[in-house]
Amino acid sequence: MRPKQWIKNGIIFAPLVFDRQLLLLTPFLRTLAGFGLLCLLSSTVYLFNDLADLEKDRLHPKKRLRPLASGGLSRGVALAAAVLLPLVAVPASLALDWRFGLIALVYLVSNLLYSFWLKHIVILDVLLLASGYVLRVAAGVALIVVERFSPWLYLCISLLALFMGFGKRRGELLLMQSNSGASRKVLEEYTIPFLDELINMVATMTIVAYALYTFSAPNLPDNHAMMLTIPFVVYGIFRYLYLIHIKGEGGAPDELVLTDRSLQVTFGLWGLVVVAVLYLSG
Repeated sequence: MRPKQWIKNGIIFAPLVFDRQLLLLTPFLRTLAGFGLLCLLSSTVYLFNDLADLEKDRLHPKKRLRPLASGGLSRGVALAAAVLLPLVAVPASLALDWRFGLIALVYLVSNLLYSFWLKHIVILDVLLLASGYVLRVAAGVALIVVERFSPWLYLCISLLALFMGFGKRRGELLLMQSNSGASRKVLEEYTIPFLDELINMVATMTIVAYALYTFSAPNLPDNHAMMLTIPFVVYGIFRYLYLIHIKGEGGAPDELVLTDRSLQVTFGLWGLVVVAVLYLSG
């Protein structure tokens, strides 16, 4: 079920924070419930994905250590959990809010299509991964009465997700080296120079889009104090580029966030400044 990757679902709180409702109990509890349901649905996807890729994962230097690939978890137990979780999570999502339920269902179906088919189509595989982050944000919007959340953030989050997605493909390609197709067939369609071009392009677009958001999005403080958060975004992107180009990392962006101290500090400081600007600034 990969609980370490549940951190990705935390992006559902973005509408709550940026709409200045973080301190309101009811919206917070609704968003927290939505986060829990997304964790169950994403775990369903991970289970089906590992079942579908069982044989290929056994050829992967790292994925072969996963419970299914290593034999630590039986296929029957995993399949039972994969079937049971959505039977609980989907009705609960619809009961929480019908709009949230529909978005959650789209998230589940699109990710299952990814696991069994679309992850084998070059470029589209990363685009679909990025769409998962947009759906998480949309799910958060559906759970609260939005007044100040800017559509600019959809663009910024989409670009950031693409940036990390192509970085992940680069890390996987380096890891597998000449045996890339043995684990993920789509890696045969990528090359390091091609991925570097995409990463550099999306990194530039992400910085520009976020900078434009900080001083042009409506409902931000009139003093443009949100521009103070730009250096943290720039450093975070540069740090990630350093990790994938110099350190050869990037195969699992969620693991980098949990292990790289510089990224943790940068993200934490960015969050503190965002909250200060939105909740304390005029």
